[in-house]
Amino acid sequence: MSLFSCPLCGQPLAAVQQGLSCPGGHRFDRAREGYVHLLPVNQKHSRAPGDDKGMVAARRAFLERGWYRPLRETLSALAVELTGPEPVVLDAGCGEGYYTGGVHEALAGAGKEPRTAGIDISKFSLQKAAKRYPDVAFAVASAYRLPVADGSVELLLNVFSPLAIEEFRRVLRPGGFYIYVVPAARHLWELKQVLYDRPYPNEERETPYEGFAYERIVPVTDRISLPGQADIHALFQMTPYYWKTPEEGAKRLAALETLSCQVDFRIHVFRRDP
Repeated sequence: MSLFSCPLCGQPLAAVQQGLSCPGGHRFDRAREGYVHLLPVNQKHSRAPGDDKGMVAARRAFLERGWYRPLRETLSALAVELTGPEPVVLDAGCGEGYYTGGVHEALAGAGKEPRTAGIDISKFSLQKAAKRYPDVAFAVASAYRLPVADGSVELLLNVFSPLAIEEFRRVLRPGGFYIYVVPAARHLWELKQVLYDRPYPNEERETPYEGFAYERIVPVTDRISLPGQADIHALFQMTPYYWKTPEEGAKRLAALETLSCQVDFRIHVFRRDP
């Protein structure tokens, strides 16, 4: 049985030849890369929603170089600590699967038997994710309408992705954990100093959510030294700054041969109320 449920009628999905189907007769074909498309047409706001090919390729190249490895390792350690022997894990907004796959591999390496799934609205992201991590189930879907049964998830990850707290509360089982990763105040500060004449720090706050109890906030801070334009441009292109930077700022960044930059994250850990 699949971790996913039918986005049209809510019934469980089961594997069939080349895809998934539900008892109601709805069928969803599996793409050649391995993911399934569970985003109904009436939930799409554009022909190809989510991150485009360029942003996905840039992020994949940057992450595979290991620049954000400390965050991946911290998330993986938390996942091992917080879950039982057969955890069901969902990454809501998984992108190309860098953190999803890392968590899954860590859980399996700790002797557990994880069932892991990732959803993202970008098919270009999932083309990369499904090929790279074949042991994880991936689907094109919206975080605001997760194709997952009520109370079926033990650990939910949300790394720099849309906050759909009502859906997260619905799919998490009582006592399950929700991990929310956000940039801290001075994340990529030196990059912003190059791009903008008057950069400002990111807002940091602790926000309680109904149905959840705060467990802790885990900081992850590191400094990266990017050795050339390929890495610098990949970092730039995978951030929101790529779309809203003045031309002069982009030119200043393109002229750099190296960039030393602080990376700073906050991992907010919540427990679902019993």
